[in-house]
Amino acid sequence: MISKTYPHHMIREIFEEPEALRRTIKLERDRIHKIASELSSENYEVIYITGSGTSYHAGLASQYALSNLTGLIAAAIPASEFPRWIPFRISRKTLLMAISQSGESSDVLHAVEAASQRGIPILAVTNTLDSTLAKKADYCIFPRSGRELAVPATKTYIAQLMAIFMFSADLALMNRENREIEEIRESLDKVPDILEETLKSSEPQIREAAERFKNKYAIFLLGSGPNYATALEGALKLKETCMIFAEGFATREFLHGPIRLVDERTLMIMIASPDEIEDAVRLSKSLRSFGASLIFISEGNSSSSLLLSENSDETFLVSSGLQRIFSPILYVLPLQIFAYYMSLAKGLNPDKPEKLTKVVK
Repeated sequence: MISKTYPHHMIREIFEEPEALRRTIKLERDRIHKIASELSSENYEVIYITGSGTSYHAGLASQYALSNLTGLIAAAIPASEFPRWIPFRISRKTLLMAISQSGESSDVLHAVEAASQRGIPILAVTNTLDSTLAKKADYCIFPRSGRELAVPATKTYIAQLMAIFMFSADLALMNRENREIEEIRESLDKVPDILEETLKSSEPQIREAAERFKNKYAIFLLGSGPNYATALEGALKLKETCMIFAEGFATREFLHGPIRLVDERTLMIMIASPDEIEDAVRLSKSLRSFGASLIFISEGNSSSSLLLSENSDETFLVSSGLQRIFSPILYVLPLQIFAYYMSLAKGLNPDKPEKLTKVVK
């Protein structure tokens, strides 16, 4: 049964995200630390990361965190392509991180089989303890999202990110323990409260904006660094729930061709962390000169928030206080809410998008 407080599973599950993160931190901390310790002693050089859809986007954000924190060579590859892309002979000590909410995605399981044939051990990140993926893996991390009933993944994505970010920080500490890494690791404990604060402060504004922009023909989302993954995930949520053309791009890559499509029918959503604001504002002026509407997503305590408001139609501000390397866990939140309310504005059911199923086999 859907709670009386929430008309749909999707919005209830978005509001459950802070508690899902608290559970993941509390219940998985020791397991993640133990796995990080074991893997550190194995001296892996390369970590492939695979998943499908939302889980692949979690993998991209994971690649950024693992590469920057641990020094490992990390590469995210979509599960459906994984068997075709990895070499048959593996010359370096390699691990595969396979991410799947259900643990039953056929593409992910095929990727795991391809890795096993090459002698690559498997680290599974799955929300389902008794899944096929968990049984095939050498190591398992279980994000504690709880059951997710809406087809579009929201709290499972957030919980996946938290679990993998915890693992990345722990692995980094095993390799080169210092105070800076400890502080980065400790910052993750603050995320549930930061997320909760953002939910309370931003939801009414985002609901109104979704109604305002519901008739846009196309939506382009731009993000850079770790939030390139956020742009991709936000676009996926809009496609799934709103049946609208939406695409995510690395911010500067959008200038290499796709900008040709921008006009008055277009909504641009730009994700800009505090260090990216000046460049984002310069680009926004060009986009608006072509007639596009524009939404900024940035941090609430930024001294440049007024500058963002002056150069956009809407600015969604998330609460500050999180390391940039982990920011995808926060910046995706306004996009999840926006997708939900735009779906309602279009008269659609966000819980059960046509043609989609929870598990792709």
